[in-house]
Amino acid sequence: MSLQRGQVYVISAPSGTGKTSLVKALLERNSTVQVCVSHTTRKIRPGEIDGLNYFFISRQNFKKMLSDDQFIESAEVFGHLYGTSKREANQILSSGRHIILEIDWQGALQVKASMPNSQMIFILPPSLATLRQRLVNRNQDDRNTVERRLTGAIEEIRHHHRFDFLLVNNLFDTTLQALEQILFSDGSTFSHDAQLTELAPLINQLLVEPLN
Repeated sequence: MSLQRGQVYVISAPSGTGKTSLVKALLERNSTVQVCVSHTTRKIRPGEIDGLNYFFISRQNFKKMLSDDQFIESAEVFGHLYGTSKREANQILSSGRHIILEIDWQGALQVKASMPNSQMIFILPPSLATLRQRLVNRNQDDRNTVERRLTGAIEEIRHHHRFDFLLVNNLFDTTLQALEQILFSDGSTFSHDAQLTELAPLINQLLVEPLN
């Protein structure tokens, strides 16, 4: 008897929203879900492990993979290239496990185009002020980079309507439970249409909130 093929879930959020921590907790609690590790040309950060957080490769090697059509999706974000390997994804799906793709909105749309059954989840910050503080607290970027990421956050949020589900990462445990409900139960409560009425004021605020 053949294994039932897994499902692809795409999680996108502005940098600093907390998606990486949420995905980490989700994986620790659920063995049927696996991250499809992306390739990137950015430099490895302290504490990261090649092959676990990302496959860190040169721009030349990335371009070669791109020309050989080895990516489901790829994008350039803040000057660095990111891509999801077709081989990596197919190995996980064939094992019957679900895939989490933690990628930006550009990559998410590419995945949806090539895999129409994929489910796309967008996570909002509770405010830009909170987002700025989270970026500062993680101590990974200088001030100019933090401000650039905040500007990028607003651009990402403009594309929320392209996603199937909408969440706000205000309380970590509550957001994690919502993610699990989307993946393993009836996530209709968190569908974009169901959430939009309640979250419209927050979205409007995020799109017009001054950065300084």
